[in-house]
Amino acid sequence: MTASHAPRGAGTTAVHAWLLLLPAFVLLVAFTHYPAVATLIDSFHSTPKGNRPAVWVGLENYQVMLEDPVFWKALRNNAWFAIVTIPASIALALLMALWVNERIAGRAFLRMAYFTPTVLPMVAVANIWLFFYTPQYGLLEQVRGALGLPAQNWLGDPATALGAVTAVAVWKEAGFFMIFYLAALQSLNPSLREAAAIEGASRWAFFWRVQWPLLMPTTLFVMVNAVINAVRMVDHIVVLTRGGPDNASTLLLYHLYEVGFKFWDSGYAAAITMVLLALLAATALFQFFFLDRKVHYK
Repeated sequence: MTASHAPRGAGTTAVHAWLLLLPAFVLLVAFTHYPAVATLIDSFHSTPKGNRPAVWVGLENYQVMLEDPVFWKALRNNAWFAIVTIPASIALALLMALWVNERIAGRAFLRMAYFTPTVLPMVAVANIWLFFYTPQYGLLEQVRGALGLPAQNWLGDPATALGAVTAVAVWKEAGFFMIFYLAALQSLNPSLREAAAIEGASRWAFFWRVQWPLLMPTTLFVMVNAVINAVRMVDHIVVLTRGGPDNASTLLLYHLYEVGFKFWDSGYAAAITMVLLALLAATALFQFFFLDRKVHYK
């Protein structure tokens, strides 16, 4: 090929590359960037009603949010929900992965059983647990009655409602995270276990000194997904408690759903959405720029 043909070939390659990227780029802009910018603009406008269009109100929606006790209740509930579900689901997933990675009888059945909750829709999972939590007739109440314990309304008591929906989320997520840990464990060099056995290292020492450091990149990936899931879960709240009793189980996304689709206050809902996006962005930046430096084992 002559030198005069080189620029034309390079240009054609660049055009082909951009054409290949165009579908993904259009989808990304249409369903991610444009909605985020539009929501930011809507958060500074009032809610249009009937023939009255939206008008610029500045920070009024954010001021309403700061004075809304339900918002602060939902924020505290979501913080507690995240603090419990993230480490609990990750720890349970790691334990299950370590177990089914060993040569044990029925290993394939255990893997399938652990992963089954993941493939179920969250609405179906919530309905299953709704049967467990039903007062007087539910499975938990049957067990408590057989043990002579007093009846407990798990979803109707403000002291237990949030914990009950948290248990459902952990049960649903742990099997999904287990798959990533299991894949990471199977990718480790088997000679590491043999070398540790020759050195006389215990199983705990081998896990803590060898396996756990090598699993840190997987843990970071799982943690990012766990944080996102802790904020975006709302369907099991709708089925189990609808945020009650007395907003005891209301999470941020459910509060956003109520404001936007029950009270039709799109301006205030946009303001809550921006706070939600800001929290997720701050968490993601912390995880990738601070924790990412500590996950690579050498």
